[in-house]
Amino acid sequence: MNISVRKSDTDLLSDDLHHLLESISTRRKIRQDTFLFQEGMDAEELYLIQSGLVQIGKLTSDGKELTLRMCKKNDIVGELTLFTEDAKYMLSAKILSDGEVLVINKDKLEKELIQNGALTFEFMKWMSTHLRKIQSKIRDLLLNGKKGALYSTLIRLANSYGITRSDGILINIVLTNQDLAKFCAAARESINRMLSDLRKNGVISIEDSGKIVIHQINYLKREIDCENCPLEICNID
Repeated sequence: MNISVRKSDTDLLSDDLHHLLESISTRRKIRQDTFLFQEGMDAEELYLIQSGLVQIGKLTSDGKELTLRMCKKNDIVGELTLFTEDAKYMLSAKILSDGEVLVINKDKLEKELIQNGALTFEFMKWMSTHLRKIQSKIRDLLLNGKKGALYSTLIRLANSYGITRSDGILINIVLTNQDLAKFCAAARESINRMLSDLRKNGVISIEDSGKIVIHQINYLKREIDCENCPLEICNID
C-alpha cells in the first residue's frame, strides 16, 4: 500500500522562509476540544502545526457550521490576517486531537518580512496558492450544490488522507456524517441520503472502523466536472 502524497504548507515555502518561521516562534501544547482562536478575536498570532489535528471553520448566518480546512502537521493556520490593521480572526480553529504548534507573533513576522524583500515575495507566492485553494472550495460549494460539495470533499479527503489499495482509496481518517455535513454546509440527513446512494451504486463503502473507501473516484470527478487541479490546491488542508 502507498499513501497519496500532497505538498504540505511548509513544502511550498522556501527553506529560508521556513527557517524564519521556526526562528521567531515559541512552542505550545494544544488540547482536544479547545480552540487556538475563534472568529472575531484579535488576531495576534499565526500557528505552524507540529502535531495534532485542527479544524478551521465558520459559523454561517443561519447557524450552520462550515468546515473549510482540516489541518495537520506542517500546515499553517491564522495566516489570513497578515499585514491587516486591527486584524480579527475571520474563522475559528478548533483542536480535534492533542498536539503541539509553533506560535508565531504576527507583528514580529511582519517586521521580518518588511526587512527582507525576497522572503516577502516567497510568502506572497505561498499566500497566492493558499487563496486559490480556498477559492476552489467555495467554487465547488456554490456551483455544484450540496451533492457536488460532498463529492468534492471526498476527493479532497482522498488527496490528503488517502491510502491506495487494490479495491480503491481508503480515507485514513474517521469522520462522522455530521463532520462531512459541515464541509458542505448541509444537513446531516442530506449527507446520509447521498452517502447511502453512493454505497448502493458501489462508488464507496464504509468499513467497520467508520473509514470510507472510494472505489470509483473517477465517477465523483465526472459528476463535478473535475478540473484535475494540482494536489496543493485540491486537498482538505
